[in-house]
Amino acid sequence: MAHTITHWCDGKPFTGTSGNTAPVTNPASGQTTGQVALAGLEDARTVIQAAEAAFPSWRDTSLTRRTQIVFRFRELLNERKGELARIITAEHGKVLSDALGEVSRGQEVVEFACGMPHLLKGGMTENASTKVDVHSIRQPLGPVAIISPFNFPAMVPMWFFPLAIAAGNTVVLKPSEKDPSAALWMARLWAEAGLPPGVFNVLQGDKTAVDELLENRAIKAVSFVGSTPVAQHVYATATAHGKRVQALGGAKNHMVVLPDADLGLAADAAINAGFGSAGERCMAISVLVAVGDIADALVEKIAERAASIRTGDGAQNSDMGPLVTRAHRDRVAAYVDAGEAEGAALVVDGRQITVEGARDGFWLGPTLLDHVTAEMSVYTDEIFGPVLSVVRTDSYDAALELINANPYGNGTAIFTNDGGAARRFQNEVEVGMVGINVPIPVPMAYYSFGGWKNSLFGDTHAHGTEGVQFFTRGKVVTTRWADPSHAGIELGFPQNA
Repeated sequence: MAHTITHWCDGKPFTGTSGNTAPVTNPASGQTTGQVALAGLEDARTVIQAAEAAFPSWRDTSLTRRTQIVFRFRELLNERKGELARIITAEHGKVLSDALGEVSRGQEVVEFACGMPHLLKGGMTENASTKVDVHSIRQPLGPVAIISPFNFPAMVPMWFFPLAIAAGNTVVLKPSEKDPSAALWMARLWAEAGLPPGVFNVLQGDKTAVDELLENRAIKAVSFVGSTPVAQHVYATATAHGKRVQALGGAKNHMVVLPDADLGLAADAAINAGFGSAGERCMAISVLVAVGDIADALVEKIAERAASIRTGDGAQNSDMGPLVTRAHRDRVAAYVDAGEAEGAALVVDGRQITVEGARDGFWLGPTLLDHVTAEMSVYTDEIFGPVLSVVRTDSYDAALELINANPYGNGTAIFTNDGGAARRFQNEVEVGMVGINVPIPVPMAYYSFGGWKNSLFGDTHAHGTEGVQFFTRGKVVTTRWADPSHAGIELGFPQNA
């Protein structure tokens, strides 16, 4: 019998009162493995109230104590990350090595948050004016919401909640209802690490839960990662209700290959970045831009490598797992149908792939389309699947113009042995994250993650110093102690002297 996946409220599991649930499936088998509780309005408010009640005490907990708990969480996560990876594979479908990589990248932000005593240090000027001192501090906002996508059920929440918690905020995490168990696992780990009840909460649900997080007065800030239309809604709604928002949207990431590049290395990179996690990454390379006369040779190399990829159960010995749901698998396949109908050349077709012993899994193998143009839907839309489109251009300038004209600006890469061309590209391309001979340029935790244009709504990127600033607000204190020489009335504007 499928088990119920609950909320986490005030330090313990919380079933809720709505009675509504949604099925959670194993994408490799197609079988329902659980039923996740979907919050009603009162359930959402109960969880938010727990975060609100816990905030004053947590805000006033010493920075040393907060950091000790974050460090303990880091140690426990390091010891048990294999367990979390298996949960991710069972509900999302990505292969186990990829799930372990996801946890490790999230843990980098946890480790960065362990440095919060240094990150929150303010400045101080003695005698800024005669016998007047000035110092700056950063303080937490209050309860904050994190709305996380299905493709990284552990890493994306860890982009946000370690910094939010270490800085003194309380958190309500709303994971995807497609793979909700990782969030509960992390909640239990926080409790074991010694985090007080109410500081980290999990609200399972759908639009009802999301809308309450965007509108409830107790929530002071919202971090969101997902598709661009939803990111726009989140940003517009939450800011209209007076909240601070960072909403990371969709992507259409291009990888430019110049004629001087090592085509073997470029082909490997295109395979890894295009088909890793079945293409369900916001940083996946979905468009390869072949410059000059290298396209035929490069497409041939990619096709050879794609044919060798083993698609199967992520918990077994496979290179690429299934897509997250049957509906999503069919949506991706429909884009391949459309690309072929619009005139793209289908070089590798993953639509008919079957996996022995798992015919009901949500399978779609690596797919390669050549001679794609900017008018085709496989180019204009974010597909979020293992579909790599090849666009041919005559020159570097044409490749750059193609990328800069795209409404998305999340990530991009260039493969070349020409340092001058690479330097020019990093300067001229209108994209937030750039890789030079690196196909997936996700920055380390002490830098910040985020794109440009329709890939980001709000001014603040995730993690790094921008993440610390997002979850805190600055205050400047000017101090002068009573002195007889200060007596008297003076209505003029204060001046430094």
